[in-house]
Amino acid sequence: MTSVLPRTMQLHGQPLSYADVGTGPAVLFVHGLLGSHRHWAQLMHALAADRRLIAPDLFGHGASAKPVGDYSLGAHAATLRDLLDRLGVDRVTLVGHSLGGGIAMQFCYLFPDRVDRLVLVSSGGLGRELSPLLRAAALPGAELVLPVIASRWLHGRTASVAGGLRRLGIRPSTDLAEAWRALGDLDGEGRRAFLATVRSVIDPGGQTVTAWGHLPMTTAVPTLLVWGAKDRIIPSWHAVNAQTGFPGCRVEIFERAGHFPHLAEPERFAALLAGFIGRTPGGTPDGTPDGTQSRT
Repeated sequence: MTSVLPRTMQLHGQPLSYADVGTGPAVLFVHGLLGSHRHWAQLMHALAADRRLIAPDLFGHGASAKPVGDYSLGAHAATLRDLLDRLGVDRVTLVGHSLGGGIAMQFCYLFPDRVDRLVLVSSGGLGRELSPLLRAAALPGAELVLPVIASRWLHGRTASVAGGLRRLGIRPSTDLAEAWRALGDLDGEGRRAFLATVRSVIDPGGQTVTAWGHLPMTTAVPTLLVWGAKDRIIPSWHAVNAQTGFPGCRVEIFERAGHFPHLAEPERFAALLAGFIGRTPGGTPDGTPDGTQSRT
């Protein structure tokens, strides 16, 4: 099995952690809010045989630096461009999840000549609707509540409850378990960076940044949208609506998955991604006409 061990480079005077495995055409994975390269580790194991797979921890996330500064989509996109420059990578297939999907679309808008394909997974930026929990993080005073929610004591107590529920045959959803684990990993700098990131794209009413004004700039990029039908963070109908902005895009709905379809059904996601990447740039996905939607 290919090892997915993170490396570190100094970028803009700050340490940036990233995984970089395999050789061949490059794929750049962009995680979502509270995520890291670990969200892509299983996919990287499955796909590294004939591709170069790059998965950074965005600034403010994971093992990368969490400086006071700009956490906007444009700033993250520029960081990804600079990372690719440092790695000597000219063009990539972009795979972005949630916040990472918004960053990926911004990257396409700013640097279209560097993108072969675009894969959006439960992506932000395609509608205002958003989970009340994330909207609450944009409220004034959230910085006072977050340390309590992220405290080791509270997470220790809930871990005991979760263990008891599992013994009764009740398993928390992948969405809830992943978000709760990530909150428990936040330190003081991480909480500050989390709130700065949230407030750059969210207000109490929902998402504040939309890609709709820029979508015509990306329509020449072959696009795949993947969503979980049970997504409680960003509703899956955003994917269906996005077909009006991405003419000819392919939409795949994972009926049993929530906000993390790549974690809920990793083997299916890996096969879907490999098939999509296997196309020639600008062509039609093998075996599937443009503009189709699949629900299984």
